[in-house]
Amino acid sequence: MKGDYQDLVDELSALLGAPATLENRDFRLIAFGAHDSEDDLAMDPVRTRSILTRQSTAAVRAWFEGFGITRATAPVRIPAAPEAGVFRGRICLPVRYRGIAQGYVWLLDAEPGPGPEQLAAAMEVAERIGVLMAEEAKAGADLSREFRAVVTAGRGWQRDMAVAALRVALGPGAEGPHAVLCVTPWSGQAPPSVPGAAAVCLVPRTGGDGGGEGPSGFALAVLVRLRTTDQLAPVLSTATRLLAGTAAGPAGAGVDAATTTTARTATAGVGLPGTGLAGLPGAWEQAVAAARAAAAQPGLGPVAQWSQIGPYRMLAALAAAPELARDDPAARALLAPAHAELARTAEVYLDCAGQAGRTAAALGIHRQTLYYRLARVEKLTGLDLDAGEDRLLLHMALKASRLRG
Repeated sequence: MKGDYQDLVDELSALLGAPATLENRDFRLIAFGAHDSEDDLAMDPVRTRSILTRQSTAAVRAWFEGFGITRATAPVRIPAAPEAGVFRGRICLPVRYRGIAQGYVWLLDAEPGPGPEQLAAAMEVAERIGVLMAEEAKAGADLSREFRAVVTAGRGWQRDMAVAALRVALGPGAEGPHAVLCVTPWSGQAPPSVPGAAAVCLVPRTGGDGGGEGPSGFALAVLVRLRTTDQLAPVLSTATRLLAGTAAGPAGAGVDAATTTTARTATAGVGLPGTGLAGLPGAWEQAVAAARAAAAQPGLGPVAQWSQIGPYRMLAALAAAPELARDDPAARALLAPAHAELARTAEVYLDCAGQAGRTAAALGIHRQTLYYRLARVEKLTGLDLDAGEDRLLLHMALKASRLRG
C-alpha cells in the first residue's frame, strides 16, 4: 500500500482535474486537495465549512445520505440543495472495505465533468483509501496493548522492551514522524478508530498524573502520524475532534460515539513530535504535562502543546512529586481551603511581578486591601514577599498546587 491520505487525495485531485475532499463515515474531514481555481464558485460554503471546521452540518449530512451513499459501491451524483446549504452538485466516491463504508471522497460536479474512465480510475484510488482506513482502524485497536505498555512502563529495560515490541508491531511506519496526544480525563471506552492514528489506548490516571491520590479514571493516549515533525495540524485537529465529541449533535460512530462520554472539562496535551519511537515515553510525559497545564491555566488550552506551556514544563514535574511540593511548610497553611482568597491574592500578585497597582486592578480591590492581604500572607507563610527567593518559592508552590487541581 503506497502513500498516506493526503498523497491519495492529491492523486485523485490530479486524476480528476478538480480538488477532492476526503471525509470519514461521520463526515469528519481527513484530507483535501489544494484549490487553485480562479472560479470562486469552486469553493462553495459546504466545502469551505468542511475544511475550516473539519466537519459538515447535520442538514448537509442528511441530504447526502438520502441518496444512498452509505450503501453505494459506485460514484453517486447528488444535485444541489440550497435549502440545505448545498449550492453546488456533488460527485461522491464511496470509500469501502469488504462492503463496509469507511468514508467518502467528494468532488464538486461540473460540466462536462469526469468521464467514465476517469471515475473508474478514481474508484480504484478510493479502494486503496478504504484499505488504508480499515487497516488503520484495526491497527489502532490491535496495538492498544503494545502502546499502553510503552506509556506506562517504568524506566530501564522494561521500557526498552515495550518500545521494541511496538516498533515490531507498527512495522515500517514506526520510523516515520509521530506526535503523542493525551486527552484527560476520559470516560468510557477508547474510540474504535481515530483518523490518522497509529495506535490508541486508555491509560489509568493516578496521583502522578494530576488525578489526585489513587486511581482517578482514565486518560486517552493517541499516537498520531505526521507528514513532517514541523506540521502539527493532524494532531491538533485530532485533539479538537476528540474534545468536541458530539456535544452539538447526535452520537455517530467511531470517534464521535466514544467521545459522548468524555467530560466537558477534559483538556488535551501534545508532546514534542519526533521521528521513530525512541522518544515516545518522554513525549507521553510531555503530553500529560501539557494537558494538566491546560486544565490549570485555561489560557493555555483546551489543547496545549508542551513546547508552549513555559514554566509549567518544570512545574508539572514538581507537582507530580507530592513529597517535594505538596507539604512545603511555607505553603501548607496558605493552601488550606479557609485561605483560598488569600492564596488567589498572592498568586495574582506574583503573576503581576509584584506590581501593586496591576494586582489591585486585576482583583478589583483597593490597594490598602491588597496590602492588608499580603501582610496576612507573609504572616501565614513566614515568607518575606520583598525577597526574590521567597517570592519564587511561594509562586512555585501556588502553581504546583494549581496543577494538582
